This record gives sequence, C-alpha cells and structure tokens, in this order.
Amino acid sequence: MTRALQGLGPVVDRYDVFLFDMWGCLHDGHKAFAGVPDLLARLRAMGKKTIALSNAPRRVPILRTQLPGFGLDERDFLAFVTSGEAAWRALARRAHGPWSRYFHIGMDGNLTDPAEIGLAETSALDDADFVFATGAAGDGTLDMPALQPVIRAAHARGLPMVCANPDLEVLRGEQRLLCAGTLALAYEALGGTVHYHGKPHAGVYAWALELAGHPDKTRVLGVGDAMRTDVAGARAAGIDQAFIPGGIHGEALQAPMGTLPSAERMAALAAEFGFAPTYMLAELRW
Repeated sequence: MTRALQGLGPVVDRYDVFLFDMWGCLHDGHKAFAGVPDLLARLRAMGKKTIALSNAPRRVPILRTQLPGFGLDERDFLAFVTSGEAAWRALARRAHGPWSRYFHIGMDGNLTDPAEIGLAETSALDDADFVFATGAAGDGTLDMPALQPVIRAAHARGLPMVCANPDLEVLRGEQRLLCAGTLALAYEALGGTVHYHGKPHAGVYAWALELAGHPDKTRVLGVGDAMRTDVAGARAAGIDQAFIPGGIHGEALQAPMGTLPSAERMAALAAEFGFAPTYMLAELRW
C-alpha cells in the first residue's frame, strides 16, 4: 500500500542514497521548490548520497552551469546523470552503429562539439546516418505538425533515431511542453527504430548506482513526478519510489504541488499504469 507523506523527513533514515528527478521534483523549470535547498543541505550534512537523475537531454557539463539559475548548490550532489549524457556516451562508443553524421532535432545548447566523439551534424537528411532527437528548438516548443514531414522523410530513408529524452512532456512553470519522447513515439508509430536513453530504461539506473558505489538497493530511494518514467524506472531497477503527484500528473489528479490527491484519484492513476508507488509525497522537502 502506498504511504502518504508531506515531506521526506519521516523516511530519510531508511535510505542511504537518493536519486532525484529534476523538473517537477527539485525545481519547476524556473527555480527550486521552496523546501528543496534545506532538504538537500540536511541530507548532505547527514552523509547521504544524493544523485540528480534527470531526463534532461543535455550533457552533464551543460546541466552543471544551469544549477545556480535554479537556486541549486552543486555541492549538495554526489553526481549528476542525464539522459543526454547517456546518449552522448553511447554514441561515443558506437553502441548503436558505426555512424558518423546526424540530423539534430533540438536545441544546439543541448550538445557540445560533436567532433569530440568523431561525429558531425548535417542539415540534410540525405547526408545523415541517424536522427538525434534531444527535444524542442528555438522557443522551447516541439512543433509536431511541422516535424511530421521530417520524420516521414527520415523513415523513408530508414534512418534510426536516438532519443535523448524519453519524457513525453515537461512542465516549465505552468507551461506544458512536449519532449523528445513524443517525437520518438511518433517515429515508432511510422515503423521507425528508436534507441532510448534515460528513465525508465535500465542504463541510467545502472550508471547512477555505480556512481553511488553499488549500494544495497533496499537503501536506495528514487524520487520523481512521472509514473511512466520515474516510478516505473525505479520499480524496474528494484528500488523504492517516492511519487510527487503535484508535478506532471497534478492537473489530472487535481492536486497542486504541496497537496495530495484523493485516494480514489490516486487509485485510478495506479490502475491506469498497473502499479502503485512506495510513497506519495506532497512536495520535496524535509
């Protein structure tokens, strides 16, 4: 049975390692939630291991530069794991194929110089070995109608896609934005091949647990706001889950951040996904 919590304080002693989602968990896309800095500082003082495990489609060095803007202190984290970094590392070791040129759908700021790993970006699908989907471009919106001809052309050429963010959508403040996962699902619907990196897939959990020193999994807690990625991924990795209903599911659950949904609405959400989280957490605070 899912246990309802207002904050993490009552269960902190049960865990040594915390894997925190970022958007909708640590911050709202603009700033850290009010209780987060205090919680992170307390966990660090207790000697807990805190890892940011994010489906951000950008590389870790880029993410680090963004932390002060969210009001987060890098010293509060043992390590950072992002889906963007996982995808980059897989491409560097040619995990999916001996490719050299990609067509990018996403913001240039998500990536560093592709020459570092022997790749080159091309603006023409005819010259590409694969499509690299990191998300939206320009103003942060993913224009699916405009991208349909692009992915149809890519599929016609038989290009595989590497998806650096399996999330379908994300909240930036009150704005709901589509993510690369939505594009990847559309590509699969056409019959295209997609290689995913990030939650809920096992690779990022294995990496995070390695960085934490291969802890006893019963002493690890995954925290996030998305049932499809955060909760499902933690369950598959064999660790407990703390679900924040006020994030991506807040509107459907009629539970603004800082509140908990009715038992009936939470039961319906759990039935929809076929599982329930270990905890239901009103917000990330002590």
